[in-house]
Amino acid sequence: MSDTILNTTKCWYALRDLKRSNAIQPAFKLLTELGIEVFTPTQWRLVVRNGKKVRREVAVMHDLLFAYDTRKNLDPIIAKTETLQYRYKKGGKYCEPIIVPEDDMNRFINAVRASESPRYHSAEEIDELMCGKNIRIVGGPMNGYEGKLQSVRGSKVKRLVLILPNLLAVSVKVESEYIQIVE
Repeated sequence: MSDTILNTTKCWYALRDLKRSNAIQPAFKLLTELGIEVFTPTQWRLVVRNGKKVRREVAVMHDLLFAYDTRKNLDPIIAKTETLQYRYKKGGKYCEPIIVPEDDMNRFINAVRASESPRYHSAEEIDELMCGKNIRIVGGPMNGYEGKLQSVRGSKVKRLVLILPNLLAVSVKVESEYIQIVE
């Protein structure tokens, strides 16, 4: 896409929040307060607060978040916030921010929200040994989704793996009756 189109078209940008994981105002809160749609992969963890264990939702990767807006709106915010940056593509054009295709990001977000216990994996963890056959989900809340079947030896749970290339992957539980193998 050309720069003028990107300045006026909303896209999902991958961003880095360089604040500490226990910061009072992380970037996702700042962006949300400014009216920008934000997605941060989170999971529930037990943390100690004032000597007591408390269940709290925390970011899976504290420096990773996705913002859905135009470059025209995001650039001034990122310029004045020292701890917020675009994530850039490796190789290719100099300083080109990573843009996640809207359909892929929406599918990823919906799968995470539809699952009670999504499991996140870094891009380095996903390899051909972990992922099996290509599958399509037919029926249920993730009808039409395609991805890889996660193969874990000895497990009776079937999981669909959805990948955001070079960023993150999520595996979500699916019922066997909804799985269709794609050739």
